Amino acid sequence: MLDAINEANNFGLNYGLAMWGIWAILSTALLQTIVATIAHRKQSVYIPGQLSAELGHQSFVFRSHRTFQNTLENLLLMLGPAFLAILSGMDAYWLGILVWVYALARIIHMALYYVIATEKNPSPRSYFFIIGLLSNLVLIIMLAVHMSS
Repeated sequence: MLDAINEANNFGLNYGLAMWGIWAILSTALLQTIVATIAHRKQSVYIPGQLSAELGHQSFVFRSHRTFQNTLENLLLMLGPAFLAILSGMDAYWLGILVWVYALARIIHMALYYVIATEKNPSPRSYFFIIGLLSNLVLIIMLAVHMSS
């Protein structure tokens, strides 16, 4: 019994950085849900669950909705490999670094999407999307190398 407790403690110590990064990613998604919901409800006329087709990047309602949707579109692509990396025993240090690079890139992406109303592509937020995407790609490659060895 004591061995199982020690093993669990070592697991938490080894993967603590990655787990806190995963917590940050999930907390960011929850924050985006709250922001998008409040923005949507503040409209004078709204239909729950529907975004007006007339809205564009000049509308905070649109930007908060797209920020949340973009996170949902990318969440599984990072969390799936991160959990698989933990379960397969991938190097905890590099996993933690990659998860935190992704988490911070997504937080900055969110902040820029909220404050910069632009149709320009690439926009400043695009660079942080790319940083998150690259950390995800590196994780998937490192995971494949780890699992094949």
